Amino acid sequence: MKYVFMLVLSVMSFGFQQPQKTRVIFFGDSITQMGVEKGGYISLIDSLSRAEGQQEKFEWIGAGIGGNKVYDLYLRLQKDVLSKKPDVVVIYVGVNDVWHKSSFGTGTDPDKFEKFYQAMLEQIKAAGAKIIMCTPAVIGEKTDFSNPQDGDLNAYSNIIRQIAKTNQLPLIDLRKSFLDYNLRHNKENKDRGILTYDRVHLNAQGNLLVAQQLWNQLKSIK
Repeated sequence: MKYVFMLVLSVMSFGFQQPQKTRVIFFGDSITQMGVEKGGYISLIDSLSRAEGQQEKFEWIGAGIGGNKVYDLYLRLQKDVLSKKPDVVVIYVGVNDVWHKSSFGTGTDPDKFEKFYQAMLEQIKAAGAKIIMCTPAVIGEKTDFSNPQDGDLNAYSNIIRQIAKTNQLPLIDLRKSFLDYNLRHNKENKDRGILTYDRVHLNAQGNLLVAQQLWNQLKSIK
């Protein structure tokens, strides 16, 4: 009798097993590192998923480190991402590759940026994970293209757009979204305070914009 009871309990437990969650890793620099904090874009994605009753479908992991460029992401890809066996990897990098050219003289040349990015994609695809790519948003929010790094940021965003097209991967074009938002809301042509608090890192509205765009893509993943 005890054996029959245990067998029935085992069958019932098997029948009511929770479906495996989709593990999403957000891979990037300080913007992503701050994304896991209260009000950060990753925390807001979790809130959006809960508001739509989908919190049980996903597991969110932040893997951002301040100051990282694409080369740094490539070097820690195995340890910080692939070893955790993600189902989806969101790549949000490029600001420091541009910004550090002028601030530290240690940016990333365009050809190297493309090569390291593509090499990173190959490893993620080989591991069986899906990929969502993001363009870097802003280094300064002026709308007349007088921010010092606008030219380079546009160029590196174009590189990412082409990589996404070549690899047939979904792209969240944050560069375009931030420019469009500032054109509508930054009438005084400020260099910060609309979507960022320091020209680069996201304020509450910036985090919400990123969270909404990523959540719309993530919830459609099959």
